[in-house]
Amino acid sequence: MGSGCLKVTKYFLFLFNLLFLILGAVILGFGIWILADKTSFIAVLQMSSPSLKTGAYVLIGVGALTMLMGFLGCLGAVNEIRCLLGLYFTCLMVILITQVAAGLVIYFQKETLKEELSHIVGSLIKNYDPSNDDERNLQDAWDYVQTQIACCGWTGAKDWENNEILINQSMTAYPCSCSNSSKDFQVDSGFCNLDVAVNGTATYADWPVHEQGCMDGVERWLKDNLGVILGVCTGVAVIELLGMILSISLCKNIHSEDYTKVPKS
Repeated sequence: MGSGCLKVTKYFLFLFNLLFLILGAVILGFGIWILADKTSFIAVLQMSSPSLKTGAYVLIGVGALTMLMGFLGCLGAVNEIRCLLGLYFTCLMVILITQVAAGLVIYFQKETLKEELSHIVGSLIKNYDPSNDDERNLQDAWDYVQTQIACCGWTGAKDWENNEILINQSMTAYPCSCSNSSKDFQVDSGFCNLDVAVNGTATYADWPVHEQGCMDGVERWLKDNLGVILGVCTGVAVIELLGMILSISLCKNIHSEDYTKVPKS
């Protein structure tokens, strides 16, 4: 490889690693957001499922590692340090293999994950109590989900018939966040009373609520955004492959190790 080509490869790899450094910061920020968010479906999951909390910490670790790799890649490319470039290539390959393995596990375990979500949300609905301040953040997050997706319960409004407070009230109240009535739009949490209850009792069929369950709403959102999700995943994989090709190409064409190029503190 000519010196001109080598120089172009070197600086192109530097720019690539700068992008990789930014990508690591985004992943790190996403992991922190999962742990800190209190007003979305993520909050419902992370407060109920230890596996999502673990996943958030993994994202933080991966983000930090990616930022470190981007820094090492920049350093190795600009200063032509073969050992750093080789280490960078190896780490990228490990990360790419890990991502593919994680994607396969999620794909083949999706039914198990769906069942776990069903149990989590079912328990939340059963024990939902607006007067319970200890679970306020979790309950507010679920109310937010039902309001934003325009859904009710996990599989449908019938799920709310298991709620202990509604059972005690003979189903003459319903969750306000499920309401499809304009008069309830200002109230997005707690329970609302039915205007007319037949013989002092009612069923979920009498409630002015959305018929769609949140499971269908979430699945529809995933299908609508599948192209974006696949595009992002494919883009990340292509960037990683490009980094591997550039780093190994530069590494092979640096003929002699010159440690005098390593910046001194």
